This record gives sequence, structure tokens and C-alpha cells, in this order.
Amino acid sequence: MVEATWILFIAASLVLIVTPGQDMVLVMSRSIAQGAAAGVATAAGVSVGLVGHTLLATLGLGALLRASEWLFVALKLAGAAYLVYIGVQLLRTRQAELAVSGGSPRSLRRLFFDGALSNISNPKIAVFYFAFLPQFVRPGASHPTLSIFALGLAFAALTFLVKGPVGLGAGVLSSWLRSRPRSLVWLYRTSGLVLIGLGVRLALERRP
Repeated sequence: MVEATWILFIAASLVLIVTPGQDMVLVMSRSIAQGAAAGVATAAGVSVGLVGHTLLATLGLGALLRASEWLFVALKLAGAAYLVYIGVQLLRTRQAELAVSGGSPRSLRRLFFDGALSNISNPKIAVFYFAFLPQFVRPGASHPTLSIFALGLAFAALTFLVKGPVGLGAGVLSSWLRSRPRSLVWLYRTSGLVLIGLGVRLALERRP
């Protein structure tokens, strides 16, 4: 039996998930750029990244990241570099490209990979999982590891249930924005700057 305080966990998780962050920006920017399916694929990738963090937390990587300075820094810099790369790609988008063809579309598989890699390469999430999930396991639980695994999967599922509709909603605006390339370029560049800012912030983040 999985022993956890589910009501408190779901409430706390939803508050954290709806708080804007790099994953939300990534989902919305991809959805606006290529439509609802692109946003949903990116959201699915983000959620699968969280499943990866669930496995790592269950295996104790959260504790390892807290103990190993070099491992934390290496993973942090990799995640930061990837966010900056995506942001630069958005900044380089030109109005002429959007007016003619809507930019260079990415396949749904690539968008899924982008979402997963952006999430799994963020060491803060691994540490967050290690610190957050055990709080909702009942003291004296007979199978605490199983409880943490179930909570991590639940958090990943809740993430998709929130960010999937966000991708759909932003995708509704896609066609309207494509007919107004100047507005779309502004959104691309704003999203790019935000992602670059988040990447720099991640790079400067200190180990908890």
C-alpha cells in the first residue's frame, strides 16, 4: 500500500505547477509558433522529464546532487546552456521567414525531446523532488520508496494535466498571430529573452 497524504500533496503540487517558469514559457512559445499539437507535445516531453526525475529521486540522485558540487554544477550548466540555445534560436527568427512559411517547424518528436531535455537537465528539479516528495510520505510508512515513486509519477501527471491545456490554449492564437508576423516576431523575441534569462539564472544558481 502506498502511504501518502494525497490531498495536501495535490494542492501543493498544483500551486507549484501553475507558477510560471521555464517549462511553461517553453510550452507556450512552441504552441504559439507551431500550433496546439506542438504545445501539447512539448508539455508531454516536460512530463516525461519529470518521470525521469522521479526515477532518479527514487534511486537517490537528489542526495548525490546535494553532496556532489561538481555533479550539480555540470548538470546545471548543461541545462542552462540548452535554455540559452533555445532562446537564441527564438531571437534569431526573422519576420520575413514568418510571413512566408511560419518559420522552420520542428517535428513533434523533436518538440517532445526539447521539453524532456529542458526538464531533465535542470538539477534544481532533482533536488526539489528529493526535498519535496518525502514530506508527503507518512511517518512509519512500510514502503517509503514506493510512496516517493508514486508521488513523483503523480506530480508528472498533474504537470501534463495543467500544461497540456496551456499548450492547447496558446495554440488557438497561432493562426491569428501568423497573419500578423510583426506581433509574432515580438512574441518570439520576448520568449527568447525570457528563456535566456532563465538559463542565466540557472547557471548562477547555487547548490542548496
